[in-house]
Amino acid sequence: MEIRRFGPGHRRPDGPPGTQGVTGQVIHHDERALVSELAFQRFALITPHANPNTTLFVVISGGGFVQVGDERSHVNHGEAVVWPAGVLHGAYTDGTEMRAIVIELAGGAPPLVLEGRATEGQPLEASVTRAEGALAQRPPLRDDYDSTEGEPW
Repeated sequence: MEIRRFGPGHRRPDGPPGTQGVTGQVIHHDERALVSELAFQRFALITPHANPNTTLFVVISGGGFVQVGDERSHVNHGEAVVWPAGVLHGAYTDGTEMRAIVIELAGGAPPLVLEGRATEGQPLEASVTRAEGALAQRPPLRDDYDSTEGEPW
C-alpha cells in the first residue's frame, strides 16, 4: 500500500505564470493523468491559460470563481468544472479561501462521467456518458434544504 500525503506542510507555490496566492501538491502522475490538490488564499488567482489536457477542477472546500472561455461562474465546495483541452480557463477567489482537486487527463480526450447510483443487474459500462465542457447550473444552496430530512442528494 502506498500513502501519498498532501495538504498543509506539503504544498508549494503552483500554477502558470502570473498565478498569485495558490499553493499545491501533486498527488499522482503517470502517462494517463495528473492529480493534484490546490489551496487558494483569499484574493488568489490562477491566470487564464490553456493546456492540451481536459481538466476536472473539483472544489472540496470553500468557494471562488472559475472561467471557461469567456464564461465565468461562482463555484462552491461539492461542485466540479470541466476545463476542455485547448480552451482558456482560470480560477480565483475573493474574500474566501478555496481548496480543489485538479485532475488533468492526458491526450485531451473528454473525461468519462459515471452515474453516482448503482444499478442492480446493469453493467457499470452501460451508465458511462461523455462530459460536456460547460459550467452546470448552480444547485440550490444548503440553507434551502430542511436539515431534519437528512443529507441532501
